[in-house]
Amino acid sequence: MKSSVDKLIQRLGYKFTKPDILHQALTHRSVGYPNNERLEFLGDALLGFIIAEALFKQHPQANEGQLSRLRSLLVKKESLAELARLLELGEYLSLGTGEMRSGGHTRDSILSDAMEAVFAAVYLDGGIAAVSQLVMRLYGKQLQKHNPEQVLKDPKTRLQELLQSRGIPLPEYGIPKTCGAPHEQSFRVFCSVAEYSATTEGRGSSRRRAEQHAAKLMLERLKEI
Repeated sequence: MKSSVDKLIQRLGYKFTKPDILHQALTHRSVGYPNNERLEFLGDALLGFIIAEALFKQHPQANEGQLSRLRSLLVKKESLAELARLLELGEYLSLGTGEMRSGGHTRDSILSDAMEAVFAAVYLDGGIAAVSQLVMRLYGKQLQKHNPEQVLKDPKTRLQELLQSRGIPLPEYGIPKTCGAPHEQSFRVFCSVAEYSATTEGRGSSRRRAEQHAAKLMLERLKEI
């Protein structure tokens, strides 16, 4: 642990009765066992439920698709990592030597996983009311900021709907290629629309992000056709 967790506890606004569970939430698998992987699993489910319930109550006129897209926006890796940085969570993580050397305490994937694990730790220590209060406090501004009607569908969905509206077969995505070190992998994916003999190449830190990038580029290409 790089720093005493006292300041983190103050930022969270929650005092643990079982401090060991917070330490586990802040322990990456590179250290060994026990680590925060199981807590991350539980925290992901808790966060999804709490945000879904908040959106359901806050936007009574929104349909299922709008609510789903807004929930995905709020709980995605990048959003969680942003919250973790606001809490300076990276300073309190226990990482293996390799992860420490490669800057793991600043990586979105590690920060977002730890954030989910912290939510689970609060739940196991204080119950659903405690973790709901924490989530709502951390997400307060974001919940007010976004409107379900203004959240666009992701590029892959928009590309699929565009092609369907034109009676054209769905795009094909090539098998992703990876490059870079294991902790800094970059993915490359090709998106092809045979009807137009068009192909684009997307890049991203995950297969999903690379596919979305490729689909976005394809949408831009099809505007010219």
